[in-house]
Amino acid sequence: MLLYQSGYLTIEKMIQNELLQTIEYKLKIPNIEVQISLNDYIINYLFRTDTKIKDPLIKSLYYGKPEELKDTLTTLFASIPYTNYTNNDLKLYEGFYASVVYSYLASLGVDLIGEDVTNNGRVDLTVFVSDKIYVIEFKVDGEKGEALSQIKQKNYAQKYLNTGKDIYLVGIEFSSEEKNIVNFEWEKVKR
Repeated sequence: MLLYQSGYLTIEKMIQNELLQTIEYKLKIPNIEVQISLNDYIINYLFRTDTKIKDPLIKSLYYGKPEELKDTLTTLFASIPYTNYTNNDLKLYEGFYASVVYSYLASLGVDLIGEDVTNNGRVDLTVFVSDKIYVIEFKVDGEKGEALSQIKQKNYAQKYLNTGKDIYLVGIEFSSEEKNIVNFEWEKVKR
């Protein structure tokens, strides 16, 4: 109720339930500014970090500088408290790392497709920023170069070749022991 009254949520649709004789409301986030603000709050709460890395992150994507993306994501994972990994096996799963990156990029308001389906498999994450598309694959405790190799071998970028946008292939590999990025490779697709 407080989020609605303060304007962080608006009514999208009113639903009258005849059977229960109640009125229900479907709420939505009214605009991108509010979405970013809420995402910032959630990220701060979950990771106990400030959002000062958001600016370099969006700039690295916007200007097509994946090497700066690596630095920013490394900082992000270094800021996750070690206690988040105690008494669980999160650090062993690719989905954990992919979800953190997905959530953080979503907080920027950029367009994303998680598990982007192609005719040869699924891209872990596709990111659309301005005139650029990032095709990203994640791996945990794999062979060095495995993530980028998979993107190329399965030709994941093919579905975006006719968009007229710059396409970056990004392979990100994590170590469950270090709980951070241990290998980051990228290539720009030549048109």
